[in-house]
Amino acid sequence: MKNSSTSSLADDTADRDIWDSLKKTIASSSGFQRWQLEKALLTALPDPTTATNLEQSEQPEKLDQQVRSYLRETLETLAY
Repeated sequence: MKNSSTSSLADDTADRDIWDSLKKTIASSSGFQRWQLEKALLTALPDPTTATNLEQSEQPEKLDQQVRSYLRETLETLAY
């Protein structure tokens, strides 16, 4: 029988792996890239195309936050 803490750690690792996979898939979608471009244009970045060229390995926290914001805004839009 598995120890509950071992099982919990395995579940946490599996959840993290699933989220990382979903995050990368969402980040590569055209909808997400369009959303990033719109955000960049609204915040008047000097070069809005840089928002779509994020290196996922260099800025994982930023990508994580962007994907969460994208999903939140998308769900809010769908709720109307």
